[in-house]
Order: sequence, then structure tokens, then C-alpha cells
Amino acid sequence: MTVRFGLLGAGRIGKVHAKAVSGDANAKLVAVADAFPAAAEAISSAYGCEVRTIEAIEAAKDIDAVVICTPTDTHADLIERFARSGKAIFCEKPIDLDVARVKACIKVVEEAKGKLMVGFNRRFDPHFMAVKKAIDDGRIGAVEMVTITSRDPGAPPVDYIKRSGGIFRDMTIHDFDMARFLLGEEPVSVTATAAVLVDKAIGEAGDYDSVSVILQTASGKQAIISNSRRATYGYDQRIEIHGSKGMVAAENQRPFSIEVANGDGYTRPPLHDFFMTRYTEAYANEIASFIAAVEKGTAITPSGADGLAALKLADAAVQSVKDGKLVKVD
Repeated sequence: MTVRFGLLGAGRIGKVHAKAVSGDANAKLVAVADAFPAAAEAISSAYGCEVRTIEAIEAAKDIDAVVICTPTDTHADLIERFARSGKAIFCEKPIDLDVARVKACIKVVEEAKGKLMVGFNRRFDPHFMAVKKAIDDGRIGAVEMVTITSRDPGAPPVDYIKRSGGIFRDMTIHDFDMARFLLGEEPVSVTATAAVLVDKAIGEAGDYDSVSVILQTASGKQAIISNSRRATYGYDQRIEIHGSKGMVAAENQRPFSIEVANGDGYTRPPLHDFFMTRYTEAYANEIASFIAAVEKGTAITPSGADGLAALKLADAAVQSVKDGKLVKVD
């Protein structure tokens, strides 16, 4: 079976998913829709798909699934529409910035017996998957502490910051999902600190650019997250898991894994410059997992419930910074 796709949104992340879908032998990109005709035409020219309206994709008989890459405030409405139209849905995170709206959206999907996958691509990174396998194989014993470092090479425009939902809901939410994925237990408390160290305009917009978070589960397992909107040395993505019998870690990745030694010392190439190149394989694996689940009718993960759980942790982190204390999570 070839899963036939419609792409909603032809911006930066839309281009990433267009490439992933078109590169999968079990998928076909049939149509693309975007509010900006030039963006949709660029995808159409690159991958040979049609430009259609969202309404046309919704009613189409030659489309089985959609990838939603539109602005965040459109996600929940589009998920509900396409669940009711009987199409499988892959949606970039988050479903919405409001917990109540996310719950209502998930309920609609369940009532329509729809299929929904939320785009937490880092679960599908080959290096992080190898870390998870080492945990599942018992090579480090019981997980005790997870450390996640995630730092962007530079801050986004302030206009983006204003509509992003804030660093915890926009950036740290990926790390909240990874923490849940690696801990194997649900966090029950969140302690967070935040500051503006990179760009005062971010603070003036009501957000932060430098944050630290501690999550704890009921059994005492901990996850420590470090985020910054500035890393002068590249896209910093590392994880380490300490267990009762040892430790497993995934280091930073580079476009070329070489090392040069000479009179100036040992040098290596710079890190990837951002997520589009660092997580290329993760995006392809993510779409492949979605396609397989649609083909076989198996459970989809990360699910809407995973998206909701990560958002609840983000909300708790916001509250922790506001109150200056630990916040319990439902």
C-alpha cells in the first residue's frame, strides 16, 4: 500500500516533511496547500505534487493522510476537520497551547476513530534510539537520572517569540517529551528557573531565553534539562542517562565525523547549524513510522496523549518560574 499524502503548510518545517514523505518508497505526496501561493508552488515544483486548497485536500478521495505544518493556532481545528474526514493525521507539535483545547481536540479524534501522531521527531533520531535500546536491553540497569542539553545556535525573531507560547511550550517541550520517553515513568513534579541572558527584547516580549528544569517521578527518578537560545558553537543536542549499573550517552553530531591532528592540536568540524540538518534522519524515520502504522492499522506513537502530557509539563514549568517553587503535575 502506498499512503497518499496532503501537506498543509509549505514553510520551513513543511519543506522538511515534504522531503521525508517524497523520499519514502511507501508514500506519495499528492498535494500541498499554503496561504502563500509561491511557497506551495515551490513544493509542487520540487516534488511533482499538485497545489490545492485545504478544503480540496479535506474532500479528496486520492489522499489518505495529511501532514499539518501550519501555524500553531490552526492545529487543533485542522486535526478535528481531518479526523472527521477520515484521514490519518500527522501534526507538528504542539496540538495547541491550551491544555483544555488539546483535551477537546483529542476527544474529537477518539470519537471519529481517527489516527493522530504528534511530531516529536527526536524519539526517532538514530542516536537517541540507540540510547533507548541500551536502556531497554538493561545495559545500564534501572534508569535513575536523565540529563538533556538542548541549545539553539541563535534566538528566533521576537515576532516569532510573541506567538510561540514561550520557550517552555515551544522549545523545552521537545525535551519534556524526551524526558518522559527515557525515564519510563511520568514526572509528578517540575522545578524550573528562567532568565533573559541572550536578548533583552525576548524579555520585553514576556519570555525567557535561558532555562533550567528538574523533573521528578513518584519513585524519585530525575530529569535535568538545560536550554538556551544561544550556542555560538552550533546546534547543541546531547543526552546522558545514568542507571544503577552504568551510563549511556549520545554526544553532539557533526556533518562530518573526522578529527584532524597537527601542530595546532586536535580539531573537529563544527556542529550542525540547526535542526533541519541535525535531525534529517529523525524526520525520515518519524514519517516512516507514521506510514507503517497507517498501513498496518497499529497504534501510533507519539500520540495526542503524549502531546498533552508534554504540554502539561510545560505549563507546570511556567508556573514554577512564576511562583519560584516546585509545582505538582496532574
